[in-house]
Amino acid sequence: MNPEPDLLTPLRRYWGYDAFRPLQERIVRSLLGGRDTCVVMPTGGGKSLCYQLPAAMLSGQTVIVVSPLIALMQDQVAALAQMGIPAALLNSSLSVVKQSQVIDKARAGEYRLLYLSPERLAREETLDWMQGISISFFAIDEAHCISEWGHEFRPDYRQLSRLRVHFPDRPIAAFTASATQRVRHDIIHQLQLRDPDKYIASFHRPNLRYVVRACDGRSQLDLLVSALRSYKEGNIIVYAPTIAKVESTADFLQGKGIPAIAYHGQMEAGERRRNQERWMSDEVRVLVGTIAFGLGINKAAVRAVIHLSLPKSIEQYYQEAGRAGRDGLPADCVLLWQKRDAGLLAHFIGQIIDPEEKERGWQRYHEIRGFVESKICRHRRICTHFGETPKWQTCNACDVCGSEPDWLSVPEETAPPKRSKSRRRKVEQQRHEIKFTTRPAASVQQKQARGPKESAASEIDPELREYLREWRRDTAKQQNSPAYIVMHDTTLDEICRSRPSSLAGLLQVSGIGERKAELYGRPILDALRRFRGGARAAVVPEKRLKPAEETVRLLAEGRTLDEIARIRGRQRPTIVSMVSDLVERGEVKFQPGWVDQEKQARIEDACTRLGFGKLTPLKNVLPPEITFEEIRLVVARLRRQQSNSRENASDS
Repeated sequence: MNPEPDLLTPLRRYWGYDAFRPLQERIVRSLLGGRDTCVVMPTGGGKSLCYQLPAAMLSGQTVIVVSPLIALMQDQVAALAQMGIPAALLNSSLSVVKQSQVIDKARAGEYRLLYLSPERLAREETLDWMQGISISFFAIDEAHCISEWGHEFRPDYRQLSRLRVHFPDRPIAAFTASATQRVRHDIIHQLQLRDPDKYIASFHRPNLRYVVRACDGRSQLDLLVSALRSYKEGNIIVYAPTIAKVESTADFLQGKGIPAIAYHGQMEAGERRRNQERWMSDEVRVLVGTIAFGLGINKAAVRAVIHLSLPKSIEQYYQEAGRAGRDGLPADCVLLWQKRDAGLLAHFIGQIIDPEEKERGWQRYHEIRGFVESKICRHRRICTHFGETPKWQTCNACDVCGSEPDWLSVPEETAPPKRSKSRRRKVEQQRHEIKFTTRPAASVQQKQARGPKESAASEIDPELREYLREWRRDTAKQQNSPAYIVMHDTTLDEICRSRPSSLAGLLQVSGIGERKAELYGRPILDALRRFRGGARAAVVPEKRLKPAEETVRLLAEGRTLDEIARIRGRQRPTIVSMVSDLVERGEVKFQPGWVDQEKQARIEDACTRLGFGKLTPLKNVLPPEITFEEIRLVVARLRRQQSNSRENASDS
């Protein structure tokens, strides 16, 4: 009988960890034992290590990783390179020559991991040349995409069933963060997994507080501002439903003096990457994005995830909200939804032609409506949705159970039943104690294997933390790589606590493996020495104008609306909306060149007949070539003229 392989030595060497998180060791041993495996582990649970560690140990073999996102592949390959584990990706971002080189090296056995998209694997020629690779096993990331009952079904994932046909003797491992029992069974069926080992982590995240509030458009923005001003530490993600809402919200927050950056799929790729990196490296704490943001983001200290619309499903919400609190410390998951969100979801479901898909859409709709409108503990409702039955009835970490943030104030009719002050104090005290009772999700947990648990972030010198973050930002820019690939937040924090003075001491820090110490050991020790000598992070005041001020300046320069959109990195509709508001407030004069004179006349005529309280009735009676943007601009001018007339009448 072969002895079980030593896992802790490579875990320390490559990742710098002394212990596994829950389930990781068992999953790794299943894969090393050649077993088919199905893994459901929440966001931040450490899924990638489960297939990367076996890959690092299986010399001369390659793990084929199927991933749907180019950016995620790029970051994981870069992170593996930092650890000294040879890996590559193959997708459309590479030139034809580079793709050919990667294939040749893969067939020569030079990679421990090779990342492919499901679309790439659907090609016959891919399956052909992969026959020449010594494959250890296949790892399917985001495996819920293979199921029509999953919240992100992608038809290309269905083609992955061919792996069992073409590689019948190779194990297949499926990984996902959010899958109901039905989806888990579908994953196993579609991938033809053979008597797989199943590892289902608990869906209960006790350090997260779920807060749901129905509101209108005005109160939503007021609550958002109150929330963002209340979080003094860590990063924040704000999810908005559309590109227009992302841009207008980011501009609104900047106008309120809250630095925020936007992220969405129609931004220029370089700018999108820069914005993500500014947020990852703590240059800007607040990122407003569409749901395109977040997959694979390895940021531990996210103190809040705030949704500004109703998600399409509980699975989607759980996955996105779960990006908060990955360091194990208390974090808030806030859902500020409006009744019109539900109407919009219902409208889109009504447009679905396929009857089975429509049925699935309605099921997801009723589940998410039930979640936000229920008076049942939100943690409990999430767990039962995924097939887990908690033994407790109340969590003390959601608004239903009496735990609400101080910044939240709502109209009487939308507030949950009042609880006594003593009850509220008790709930908040229990929540405060989470930071001392919850097993942290990252390096603080690993530290427990070495000695007594370190206390929370209060022991960290904030000046040292910022100095080391500045070092990390500079290092990442020199390497043209994301800051978290250089070093994770939790690792930097532990360096701040322990302040090692030697390479041997640095190797005792969780997250510092041999390769990291080789790359960054001396620079980190030098940075600590400079800090002891009085060096501090440079304070560079940001001199950016507020969005409205910058737009006014560009208009004064004679810039067109399209030019302003390009300069400000915004979509044209966002700029038109802001300019219309400026015109209506009298801060900018309407320029005739914005709208053709004949169109202006038609819009004015429609306004005379219908009024200009709402734009949709005007759009419905005007010719189709007249756009909402043109109507919005002309209506803004008319509203301003009406306001001026009233002011003049009152003066006289």
